[in-house]
Amino acid sequence: MPEVKTELTVMAFDYGTRRIGVAIGNSVTKAGQPIKTIAENGEDARFRVIETLILEWQPNQLVVGMPCHPDGAAHEMSAKAKRFGNQLHGRFHLPVDWVDERYTSAVLEGNPEMRDNLDAQSAALILEQYFYEKN
Repeated sequence: MPEVKTELTVMAFDYGTRRIGVAIGNSVTKAGQPIKTIAENGEDARFRVIETLILEWQPNQLVVGMPCHPDGAAHEMSAKAKRFGNQLHGRFHLPVDWVDERYTSAVLEGNPEMRDNLDAQSAALILEQYFYEKN
């Protein structure tokens, strides 16, 4: 009997200290769709927005982009992104995975159509990288 794979809805985050990009996708299409850039001030306000998105989209898995230097070494934002992912897990009790986001912003910055929604677009690329790595 063939193995039946469960479709997973995955929400990805491009964490930043000023903005957090959010994207959604599923394990069938393996495509990331940018849904929001969170720019609220204060951690509590940001997590309220995230809670609303999680209630709306009902993801099974969360993914956070892990900033690294080009050589793969930890970036000053690496610890902050790790902490953010741990907070997501603690607050929402969903599994969290991290994905190397080394080049996501660089890929998008050259495209003028993407600049307005760069953070959410970056989250979509992070999500697609996650699907690629898990395949």
